[in-house]
Amino acid sequence: MRTLLLFLIIVPALEIGLLLFSGRTLGVLPTILLIILTGVLGAYLAKKQGIHTLRKVQEEMSYGRLPGDAIIDGLCILVGGVVLLTPGFITDAIGFILLFPQSRNLLKPLIQRIIKNIVDKNHITIIRP
Repeated sequence: MRTLLLFLIIVPALEIGLLLFSGRTLGVLPTILLIILTGVLGAYLAKKQGIHTLRKVQEEMSYGRLPGDAIIDGLCILVGGVVLLTPGFITDAIGFILLFPQSRNLLKPLIQRIIKNIVDKNHITIIRP
């Protein structure tokens, strides 16, 4: 909880600093256009990756398998798409990392470990077929 609070304070402060720096370096209009471009590109990529992941979930379920990896992909795509819609360069970097399959695959073991720790900590039982 404390980490989340720090994240919610530090990241916006850094974003404001980077946006001000970018505005001074590139100019106000190019900075605004860059923010809009990353938002539009992020929405497009989130939609494309989301559709692909949904098909993967349907395929796994049609074979009677739990779509564990696809669910984590879907979660990453959702979070990546949301943070790409927020203005800022740090959130854009995080969003693109979560949207591209290659970088997302590098993060999956970490995300799975975090989810496992949450499940273990809260004594949640996961029923497997």
